[in-house]
Amino acid sequence: MRLSLTGSAFVGLLSSITLACESCEHPERDVVLTRNVRRMQPESQNATSSPRAPLAWGQLNFLHTTDTHGWLEGHLKEKNYGADWGDFVSFAKDMKKKAKAYDVDLLLVDTGDLHDGAGLSDATSPNGVLSNPIFENIDYDILTIGNHELYISDIAYEHFYNFSRHYGERYLTSNVQILNPATSQFEYIGHTHRYFTTEHGLRIMAFGVLFDFTGNSNASKVIPAATMVNQTWFQNSLHDKRPVDLYLVTGHNPARPTDKSSTFKTVFNAIRAVKPNAPVQFFGGHSHIRDFAVYDDKSTALESGRYCETLGWLSMSGLQSSSYRGCANPVGVPNPTQKAVKVNGSSTATAALQISTTPSNLVYSRRYVDWNRLSFEYHAAGSQVRKFDIKKGLSVTSEITATRKELNLTALYGCAPQTWCESCAPFLSNGSIYSVLTEALSAVVVNKTRAAIPRIIILNTGSVRFDLTKGPFTYDDSFIVSPFTDAFQYLPSVPYADASKVLGVLNGGGFADKRSLQNRDFDFYNPSLPSDACTDPAMAQSSLNKRSLGRVVRRQNTVTPGYVTKDDFGSDGDDTVHSRIPSYS
Repeated sequence: MRLSLTGSAFVGLLSSITLACESCEHPERDVVLTRNVRRMQPESQNATSSPRAPLAWGQLNFLHTTDTHGWLEGHLKEKNYGADWGDFVSFAKDMKKKAKAYDVDLLLVDTGDLHDGAGLSDATSPNGVLSNPIFENIDYDILTIGNHELYISDIAYEHFYNFSRHYGERYLTSNVQILNPATSQFEYIGHTHRYFTTEHGLRIMAFGVLFDFTGNSNASKVIPAATMVNQTWFQNSLHDKRPVDLYLVTGHNPARPTDKSSTFKTVFNAIRAVKPNAPVQFFGGHSHIRDFAVYDDKSTALESGRYCETLGWLSMSGLQSSSYRGCANPVGVPNPTQKAVKVNGSSTATAALQISTTPSNLVYSRRYVDWNRLSFEYHAAGSQVRKFDIKKGLSVTSEITATRKELNLTALYGCAPQTWCESCAPFLSNGSIYSVLTEALSAVVVNKTRAAIPRIIILNTGSVRFDLTKGPFTYDDSFIVSPFTDAFQYLPSVPYADASKVLGVLNGGGFADKRSLQNRDFDFYNPSLPSDACTDPAMAQSSLNKRSLGRVVRRQNTVTPGYVTKDDFGSDGDDTVHSRIPSYS
């Protein structure tokens, strides 16, 4: 728990910074921006580091997204993650075609948190009214709900009335209910579980489990996992007479069973108690990291980052099924080879897991794909733009551009003369976002009738979601940095001796760490930025300022800063090799 800030304070601060940022105006320095692939959003940047190798294809394959938080336009100021949702639509369609050609199955999975992070989702009321229909252009096989769908009742009902209707039985909310005004009864927002057969005959029983979240509005109800696994419907699903080749557990839940906020271990043990040797595959989220955890020799869990920075890939072979009619290991492409054993030889016993007792033939491969056109085209058939883009994908890209214009997200509020980051600089140092927030808070959060009386302002750093990056600061950026409408609770005349102790008590409360410092890319960082220029993207400007923003050339082909991940399978999971970014807590 450290200092944080709401969007209004950012706007006030950046408007004043604009006047002191004349070095950002250099129209005479405009140059041609070299790109290796066609950009999608007009402001987007191009990746320059290619994937290290083709993906391994197995008997059953997955594309996984999680914690997209409204970033469907992609990261307009970061070249590693510049693809938009239209690119993903084209890529998903291409991968489905490849799966068919390889005679294997490919499933698409999402594990929740669709907004609170970018203007495309957050500039409407309720959040997601315009972004959810864009999201729905992906034909997911299984989806589940996140905690950010439940904070506000109107958003929860948007998912109940519209989003869940779109995806039907594929939207799983195994432990999340909502009060139906028509019946005055609590009902599941989606479905509790789904039994289905893949195109090539694999029989799957799927669930969607949210962690034991307690911050929801009173319109919804989150059933603790320990209660859910003893409910009749769950026990009946485990004793279902129909054959099951794989239990698929999706959830807005940390993938690692030792994470104290994860309830996957509860679900895993419940399945193992009835099906001691069945394959169980988990897909997690919530902690915003890249991670892959081994539960036992027939069970693993994948978590695929956040904010449309990562597209998770998992392939597996060795499933024993009497009904499977496809290929076990496609010819001409790499195949999964790694058994579900941690590379360091340690076990997951600390999570108190009930492990299988029979030998396993299952082998796996996992990869964390950077969310950019270069990565998508590399893994797409032919790697040619003309073959990659499909009509629907281009249409989605156009829809995103039009929606951003409709919401005025490119309106310019100011110009940041430098980047202030969450963790790439020491806390409260010149490059730390919390240093500039301290200044902004002291200027903005003032009760004029008590302005002469000393005050202490304390906020949860969870209200800061991303870096304040060098360059144009737009209406969209105000959501990206801090999307929440936070209220300040005012307590007058508290003795300093007592007030000065509060921060230490909060920081010592043992709250779950939202992010792993070893498994994330620490937000925005681009050492190639010139020291005196506001760079891409050039923004449509509001009436607040009239300026001409230059662009710079990027022809970097060396290793760039980004994710450097270590998980239970080792350190070879990142699809693109990056250098580690400095991190400070």
